[in-house]
Amino acid sequence: MADFTTNDGVRIHYETEGRDDGPPLLFANSLGTDLSLWDAQAAEAAGLGFRVIRYDGRGHGQSEAPDGDYTLERLGQDALGLLDKLKVEKTAFCGISMGAMTGTWLAMNHSRRFSRVALCNTTVWMADKHPWNDRIDAVQRDGMEAVVDTVVERWFTADFRRREPDEVERVRAMILATDPDGYCGSCAAIRDVDMRDRLGLIEAPTLVVIGAHDPATPPERGQYLVERIPGAQKAVLEAAHLSNVEAPAEFNRIVLGFLAGERPGEHV
Repeated sequence: MADFTTNDGVRIHYETEGRDDGPPLLFANSLGTDLSLWDAQAAEAAGLGFRVIRYDGRGHGQSEAPDGDYTLERLGQDALGLLDKLKVEKTAFCGISMGAMTGTWLAMNHSRRFSRVALCNTTVWMADKHPWNDRIDAVQRDGMEAVVDTVVERWFTADFRRREPDEVERVRAMILATDPDGYCGSCAAIRDVDMRDRLGLIEAPTLVVIGAHDPATPPERGQYLVERIPGAQKAVLEAAHLSNVEAPAEFNRIVLGFLAGERPGEHV
């Protein structure tokens, strides 16, 4: 466990595991979660020989949570700062939801620093900003309790919530532990995202992971990326929004295999 300070003075928490001389793999988590979101992936990735790097995004987990609106560029710069701190010149990347938005920005603007990129359960624009403003208002007024139930229902299918209550509760606890300022600042970054006109700049081999039952970033949003990122591959998993939690075995097989250099084809 360690911390580093960004170029704007914010402390970011991170962890590494696996072989120090292994190929790096950077994980970026979703809105409202911390780096433990990747528990089901980190050990397996380390076992494959990766140098696994996980971090708590700005405003989340053990990282600092400055108030005010964040931007996707700022979140991307935080990730670059971590890579620079660790002297990582090139890495594989896996992000989900907001973490995948960050990865999209990174792959468009700093493509040569990424060997392979997995963008999971994500989108590159928000057509309607009003729900995000409403969410920010609710959290500023009533804290994380105001949104946690709705978020959990959208993140997991009803069947998974019935079958795996302990895992759902683990994620619920992460959401409730998130600093409201950090959550609202990150909501602003998501609300304002629009990268539709720049997807052709992505050079790194890219896998787009889609949750077949994802109401937060529906399958057509993932398909949009597949059709516009040069050479992008696609995998569709039987899951809602947090596919790495709801379908970990299939996620690991497909995503970690791709990041290790395999070509997955289309898993639909």
